[in-house]
Amino acid sequence: MGYTLNFSAVWRNFDDLLAGLLLSLELAFVALLIGCVLGLVTAFGLISRNGWARRPAALYVTVIRNLPILVLILFAYFALPQMGIRLGKIESFVATLAIYSGAYLAEVFRAGLISIPPGLSEAGLAIGLKPRQIRTSIIIPLMIRNVLPSLSSTLISLFKDTSLAAAIAVPELTFEARKINVETFRVVETWIVASGLYVATCSVLAASMRVIERRLTLAR
Repeated sequence: MGYTLNFSAVWRNFDDLLAGLLLSLELAFVALLIGCVLGLVTAFGLISRNGWARRPAALYVTVIRNLPILVLILFAYFALPQMGIRLGKIESFVATLAIYSGAYLAEVFRAGLISIPPGLSEAGLAIGLKPRQIRTSIIIPLMIRNVLPSLSSTLISLFKDTSLAAAIAVPELTFEARKINVETFRVVETWIVASGLYVATCSVLAASMRVIERRLTLAR
């Protein structure tokens, strides 16, 4: 018995898919911003000569990078309330995704930091800049430019990881697609459209980031 495609039920609920897609993008961007802050602080800890800064940073990276993100999501949403820490489902997911991305970005930023010639810091000191000014005005901007391709990949990866938020009923794209699937029983059509939205969005994100990379390269 053949299966006849009928997308009408999906198109009737297409607004829900777009709303879920928008939420997925918001979750990814917010998690990336917070993750960048965590990753940058951790990266400076990883390259620090102070063991009190280096060891906690290394422990954070090691533990988080070796745990499945779904386990972290479920722990944050179901286990933390038992310990008195209560967050909404969106807040707990963003926090988890940010912590997860921060551990990966820490290694990206660490590589970017150690690739910057030491002479730049010495030049900054020679013209009277303080160490904090050297980091914020010279080191970090150059590092961000160098690791921008990795940041692009991280953003796309985080966007795809937002599909895991469906596990705790966050109404992002995968959750909305699963809801339409259950209500209409149009399994193939629903997931074809949802997959198309993921592919199209990732392609737009990748193209946009490549434009930014080229502009920064020309500005050197």
